[in-house]
Amino acid sequence: MEHYGSFVDAGRTIAAVSTPPGVGALAVIRLSGRNAIDIVARSFRGRSLHHVPSRSVSFGRVEALQGQILDEVVVTVFREPHSYTGEDVVEVSCHGSPYIINSLLSLYIGEGAQPAGPGEFTMRAFLHGKMDLSQAEAVADLIAAETQAAHRLAMQQLRGGIRDAIGELRSELLHFLSLIELELDFSEEDVEFADREALDALLVRICLHIDQLLSGFQLGNAVRRGIQTVIAGKPNVGKSTLLNALLGEERALVSELPGTTRDTVEDQLNIGGILFHFVDTAGIRETSDQIEQMGVARTREKIRLADILLYVLDGSICPASEAIGELSALSRGVGKTIAIANKVDLSGGQPDPGMVVSLPDDVEWLACSARSGQGLESLRQRLYEIAAGSAEAASMPYAINARHLHALEASKQALLQAQQLLQSQASTDLVAQSIRHAAFALGSITGAIHTEEVLGNIFSSFCIGK
Repeated sequence: MEHYGSFVDAGRTIAAVSTPPGVGALAVIRLSGRNAIDIVARSFRGRSLHHVPSRSVSFGRVEALQGQILDEVVVTVFREPHSYTGEDVVEVSCHGSPYIINSLLSLYIGEGAQPAGPGEFTMRAFLHGKMDLSQAEAVADLIAAETQAAHRLAMQQLRGGIRDAIGELRSELLHFLSLIELELDFSEEDVEFADREALDALLVRICLHIDQLLSGFQLGNAVRRGIQTVIAGKPNVGKSTLLNALLGEERALVSELPGTTRDTVEDQLNIGGILFHFVDTAGIRETSDQIEQMGVARTREKIRLADILLYVLDGSICPASEAIGELSALSRGVGKTIAIANKVDLSGGQPDPGMVVSLPDDVEWLACSARSGQGLESLRQRLYEIAAGSAEAASMPYAINARHLHALEASKQALLQAQQLLQSQASTDLVAQSIRHAAFALGSITGAIHTEEVLGNIFSSFCIGK
């Protein structure tokens, strides 16, 4: 990726604290750039850093300009290009005192380093070809991962999952594009290099692959941010009691009076390494109370955004047809709906037979008692199974952020346009333009967006002079 080199000031060495702020046992100050080793070596009292091999660790002391010993440190040297950024990198491990950290950072800045901007080390890694854009994004996701599932998804992307998927599609497009470009170069000779039927079949196949990548956008986002699980239902069916029972604490107010919950109550729970964001909502009913009306409106909005809907019913009685109709309507726009037959402790541990019969065929149900704890473990297990299936599916390459989503949609639109142009026997240059736009959009995901790749493809496949 030498063409990115102009974006990096080769003479600028950056420095920053790489560990979280606050007091800790240890901290790490990282420097990257041409003068990183020299800047640290000036105040380091130990073996000469100028002559140590790459990836070596040296123990010594750091002296301030007045000869004051600031700290005993461990210095690790990574020589370019075998470093995170592709430049000379030095990491100084010191004690975690804020005074020591600030003094060392000020010392290195005084010696010529400049404060690093947000994400600048990873940006330099990308610009020096150490990773592509999707991998750079995965670094941030990995740092932010709170659960095993989110960690697995970030690692899959960091190891090049989406890069490989996109790269394969893009290289096939570029191959055909190079053939079409050849036709344009030799247009006077009326030679056809690109088989039109094969190209049309390729466009169809790539569109299908893009659809697969797009289908996981919502799924990947759910795994990364946590599974949005909304608890809804009519007033006084035990929604808040269910939330408290799942969390194992009194998080929501509980009362026998209908309409106690007027706003959403939210909390999160880790089940088997997967993060669930639970939302307890206001009971859905017709009311003249303006505050309660606002709560019901917010409930419907939360349901619209849910990954899983837990629709709570009083399982000790046969529910009203209104509640069943509402359940059917709400479940249509949600990824997964489970009807919770609550309060079965009032009916001998089993839900009312009329309730089971009245449920829609496509809605799964579970019996439980939030008050006694019956069925709660089964509910947790079922939630885990649903989310674990999502997490396993999300280990496949998917568009996991809005940038990927928009790029894939733009690429698909250009490919569909190319198909239409082929079928209408439009001019070759128009077909080439649409394919070029599709390849550009795909390349923007990984950062490989330059037309020099097309030229390289042509020259590596054909001898132009023949």
